[in-house]
Amino acid sequence: MHQVMFEEQQGTIRGDLTYYADVCVTTLAASFLSLDFEDTETCGGKNSFLFVSNAITSVECDQQGQNCEVTVSGSGVVNNVQYPFTAVFVDQTPMANVDLVKSFVITGFFDQNGTVPVAQGSVQALGCE
Repeated sequence: MHQVMFEEQQGTIRGDLTYYADVCVTTLAASFLSLDFEDTETCGGKNSFLFVSNAITSVECDQQGQNCEVTVSGSGVVNNVQYPFTAVFVDQTPMANVDLVKSFVITGFFDQNGTVPVAQGSVQALGCE
């Protein structure tokens, strides 16, 4: 359960976030990313949505000590409307017990509003320098 923000609404909305990303800097055309938000707060889950990327334009890795921060940018679709997005993932050392989705912003539509922990191994930054 996490609180997120929507561009057109005041305050935050509670719900469940599910991420899927298969991105690689050397195969941007084949890269894919999605975010599924299930609204658990409002009647009928009126804010629920599925975001699906249709173009990954950039994948950047930044080594931070033993961790690696991966920033993914591009565009995608929510309800047949195109939006740019930027997502930041952190592949942490196994000792941390979690990886992180540091931010996920769908410009003009959605902001994850803070860091979300995900299962260790969910983010694998290979060859990060």
